[in-house]
Amino acid sequence: MIFKFKKLKIPGLVLVKPETGRDKRGTVSEIYKSSVFKRAGIKDIFVQENRSVSKKGVLRGLHYQRGPFAQAKLVRCGRGRVFDVALDLRRGSKTFGKWCGVELSGENCLALYMPPGFAHGFLALAGGSEVIYKCSKEYAPAFDAGVRWNDPAISVKWPVKKPRLSQKDKTQPLLKDAKL
Repeated sequence: MIFKFKKLKIPGLVLVKPETGRDKRGTVSEIYKSSVFKRAGIKDIFVQENRSVSKKGVLRGLHYQRGPFAQAKLVRCGRGRVFDVALDLRRGSKTFGKWCGVELSGENCLALYMPPGFAHGFLALAGGSEVIYKCSKEYAPAFDAGVRWNDPAISVKWPVKKPRLSQKDKTQPLLKDAKL
């Protein structure tokens, strides 16, 4: 199977489109193939995979891990639709504090790769939206951090005004106060 890799406006972010075989029985595609990703410049070794299922209107994020536990992620939506966001937190980056959002769905089969140094969040656009993401480091609770989803300094253009949020996500710090 073939993958198409498209570099996005923020350096390091890559949209991945796998070739999908379709017939009357359904579809099949390779989601990840280390050798092909390495040739495309994505050399991370993924050591953990997470799954989240969300109701429509649920927003999760913007989350990241600090320091030696910063994670590269390969995010896809197995079912439903999500608006997926990556926020650049790399110190010294020309795009620090800038974000990029893409729609991922079970239908479009797209995946978003982000290197370490990005916060990640998503908004479920359909009920039962399943997000699956590979991480290059294991989760380390002591290094868990976040940035408020509606920080005016970032101005993410979420497609809803009043998402469903966890208490943790309601109270995350603004970017200017975040522990990087």
